Amino acid sequence: MSETRSMSQSRTIQTKLVLPPDTNHLQTIFGGKVLAYIDEIAAITAMKHSNTAVVTASIDRVDFVSSAYVGDVLELEAVVSSTGRTSMEVHVLVHSTNLLTGVKKLTTESFLTMVAMDENKKPTPVPGIKPETEAEKALYDMGPARREHRKERIKTNHY
Repeated sequence: MSETRSMSQSRTIQTKLVLPPDTNHLQTIFGGKVLAYIDEIAAITAMKHSNTAVVTASIDRVDFVSSAYVGDVLELEAVVSSTGRTSMEVHVLVHSTNLLTGVKKLTTESFLTMVAMDENKKPTPVPGIKPETEAEKALYDMGPARREHRKERIKTNHY
């Protein structure tokens, strides 16, 4: 597919409130709950870019930087940061904000690989991407290195 789309076309933002059932005994959000949010926003972002159904091929990296607590608001932001023939790398940032103090902090950063699927549930080509801002260009430029690292990790982790 020779078509390209700007990274901003796939940008997706979601807001979530951290509620007591989402937390552990320390009143911090469960990592698995954050992972579910990350997987959901990555899928939405990849579907916006490819206009197809998608599946998660890998969650390449998840860095839990800081905790989010009961009552905090989570803001998830995702963008397609790199593309292959049928795959899309999605970068997800999660920030938490304490609305009483106004303190906002990065809580989680992640990269996922999503694969576009056709109506027969087979991988299908996706448009390329075009970065526009300096931040997008930096993210895009590091895509090939992340892809190589991912391939190397997969190759060395199989027995």
